[in-house]
Amino acid sequence: MTETESIEYDVVVIGGGPVGENVADRTRAAGLTTAVVENELLGGECSYWACMPSKALLRPVIVQADARRLPGLAGAVQGSLDTPAVLARRDEFTSHWKDDGQVAWLEGTGADLHRGHGRLAGPRTVTVTGPDGKVTTLTARHAVAVSTGTRAQLPDLPDLAGVRPWTSREATSAEAAPGRLIVVGGGVVAAEMATAWQALGSRVTLLVRGKGLLNRMEPFAGELVAESLAEAGVDVRTGTSVESVTRESGTVVAVTGTGDRIEADEILFATGRVPHTDDIGLDTVGLAPGSWLEVDDSLLVTGTDWLYAVGDVNHRALLTHQGKYQARIAGAAIAARAAGSPLLDEEWGAHVATADHHAVPQVVFTEPEAAAVGLSLAEAEQAGHRVRAVDVEFSSVAGAGLYGDGYKGRARMVVDVEDEILRGVTFVGPGVGELIHSATIAVAGRVPVSRLWHAVASYPTLSEVWLRLLEAYRDS
Repeated sequence: MTETESIEYDVVVIGGGPVGENVADRTRAAGLTTAVVENELLGGECSYWACMPSKALLRPVIVQADARRLPGLAGAVQGSLDTPAVLARRDEFTSHWKDDGQVAWLEGTGADLHRGHGRLAGPRTVTVTGPDGKVTTLTARHAVAVSTGTRAQLPDLPDLAGVRPWTSREATSAEAAPGRLIVVGGGVVAAEMATAWQALGSRVTLLVRGKGLLNRMEPFAGELVAESLAEAGVDVRTGTSVESVTRESGTVVAVTGTGDRIEADEILFATGRVPHTDDIGLDTVGLAPGSWLEVDDSLLVTGTDWLYAVGDVNHRALLTHQGKYQARIAGAAIAARAAGSPLLDEEWGAHVATADHHAVPQVVFTEPEAAAVGLSLAEAEQAGHRVRAVDVEFSSVAGAGLYGDGYKGRARMVVDVEDEILRGVTFVGPGVGELIHSATIAVAGRVPVSRLWHAVASYPTLSEVWLRLLEAYRDS
């Protein structure tokens, strides 16, 4: 007979990635007893197979590209990257796929960790099946938070499992650079991994079904990134679908919709994400297994008064930092409801995730970097705002020339002409990832253009692009 145990908490969190950890941190700070359930490594996808390892792979690529723009240094960095050293540093950033440090941090908050597969078993109830088969039943007095995230979506192609394709996990944890790599997709993962593995020694073919890369950003972002990838040696093919994939004597063979046959050592499918909700007991609370979980702005699942869905699983913004923001909001809302306190639920209030709608920032760590916050021009127009886009080239900024010879980049701000606030900002160029928080503050704070004139950019930095944008808006 399977051994069972029952424990009661104020809050139970299913999923111990950065989002679940932050929910637990906030509820513990509010004095609520909290359990975290995790089936893999505490720290989740971001720590071991996404954000941290991918950026560790990309950082040397970006630094080398920057160095090659500087006379006096360019000659010293013309050789190839030391791929084994880059991979070893990547391994350090993943803690060699061990979660001891994360466990120590969670224990320091006072939350309890339950290792095993967590499933809902009715309202406010979670069963955890441990590695040894022991089943523990956790009941929550106030809330259960689902933070199970997403997993890679693979296309419906015949016999794909036998090909052993890469997903984002294999792409960020590979022990060596494949000689030839096919990357299928046009989004962030595809663009970043094509950037990284081309620089680390792979011959990369990038197959994009659509017209270009990064289609959720302004069109020029994808255009500049695609141009740079091509210059680096990536074979970029847009408007290209994959009709079949086989592995023959170790070689991957992909056949495109136009009949082209492409051979490689590995193939990476970066073709989207699906919610990790197929086996967490959603059916026991009247929800569809495998579905995205719809929530209100306090992250409470629609139709419930106890179930929260935080992070990628709610499909509001599939970004670690945005999920952590939601976790802070959800934790505060859970604590307020537990205490019987009123929710501060006005727009931008302490218990509502308003930024999900108006001010989501993102950085794509390609070379050049692409960074955006808020709405693109097309999105703003579709939302019914009366807006005007203002574009400037970074070549108009002295700091860009100092950053490196031949600096190429562009900036856009989307201005609401009625309220004269910014609806969105996009930067593309080397080093622009560090500019995006200034734009995030301007968008989230709804800072009027008239006040932005008084935010003086330091000379000679890349941030003077703000002055050029404001001048262009004034003069247009």
